[in-house]
Amino acid sequence: MYETKYHKASSVADAVSLIGKSDDGKLLSGGQTLVPTMKARLAAPSDLVDVSGIADMHGVSISGSTVTIGAATTHANVAGNADLQAKCGGVACLAAGIGDPAVRHKGTIGGSIANNDPAADYPAAMLALDATIKTNAREIAAADFFVGMFETALEEDEVIVSISFDAPAKAAYAKFPNPASRYAMVGVFAAQTVDGARVAVTGAGDDGVYRQFDMEAALDTDWSPNALAGVQVGSEGLLSDMHGDATYRANLVKVMTRRAVAGCA
Repeated sequence: MYETKYHKASSVADAVSLIGKSDDGKLLSGGQTLVPTMKARLAAPSDLVDVSGIADMHGVSISGSTVTIGAATTHANVAGNADLQAKCGGVACLAAGIGDPAVRHKGTIGGSIANNDPAADYPAAMLALDATIKTNAREIAAADFFVGMFETALEEDEVIVSISFDAPAKAAYAKFPNPASRYAMVGVFAAQTVDGARVAVTGAGDDGVYRQFDMEAALDTDWSPNALAGVQVGSEGLLSDMHGDATYRANLVKVMTRRAVAGCA
């Protein structure tokens, strides 16, 4: 790795200040993407600002129907939170299926959505649940937050503090993982919300996470896997790579959506 300066932020304000003073600083939480990228010499930040020790950015809290998750909360803590399991088991189950135990105990929800990997799991849940991403400066709706592949609406000096959403009546996540990386070749989060059915897809779109509106319309009429039988999923705009072409992924979108709806609770 290249030489870098390490800082341990004591608060969100401290993190913002440290990033602002650096030449080319990067925030560090779980480091599951940034550290390997640095080891491969594909990134060389002048400073690393570690936010993992900021207490206000940890934990899961539930108030009425609103779920709030601190940005520095690890996947393991999201998966193991009993209150979240009871209120929105779909998100807890999603977290339990990320990577392997080492990744789940270091990686964080804030780091995942900030990186916005096109095959990451959390963006599908956040988009389907119409989540709000709170930073040190503002609140951003998920639909506006995820801009494109590896792109978000975050400004250079913004720090994600927490993510919140209203718990749906039903929700579940189903993914077809790459057997080596465990990233989703296709992942689908389906939710029955007060505003109707919402279906978000990760791993398949060539511009990152997106909603499947045709399936949402079908599920609004009949919330069951059978309602999806007549929905056609085209391959246009889907990824093709060595693991599967666009036609293959189009089929997986339909299969994973059926599985998600069948597993909703």
